[in-house]
Amino acid sequence: MTNTMNLSFTKVKNYLIELNYEVVEENPDECVLVIDHEETGISHMVLCCADPILIIEQYLCDITQISLETYRMLLQKNRDIIHGAFALDESGKKLIFRDTLVLETLDLDELDSTFNSLGLLLSEFTQQIIDISTPKS
Repeated sequence: MTNTMNLSFTKVKNYLIELNYEVVEENPDECVLVIDHEETGISHMVLCCADPILIIEQYLCDITQISLETYRMLLQKNRDIIHGAFALDESGKKLIFRDTLVLETLDLDELDSTFNSLGLLLSEFTQQIIDISTPKS
């Protein structure tokens, strides 16, 4: 790991601690942190320092209601998300919240804004997430 990546990893980890997020796993060699924050619904969120960016991903659900309308709804909601966006894994079946931030200029408030954006998204969009992840009977 380069010195720059080591400094970025340490900076991100210190911000997480300052924001009271629990670091449940860390791999300094791969520059990866996994965090939990029960109060905001964050569970096993992955943060990866991939110079020059910080990649943040939170798995939300498996999409069982796969349809044009489901994908349209997700894309339309992306427009309302302040920081980050919905993304799909390679299979197109796993819904993820993802944000990327520039490591060089990253500050505590910017990182916190990503978490707040996810919290707002979940509070406004929970029922739709439940609907698309619940198999039809």
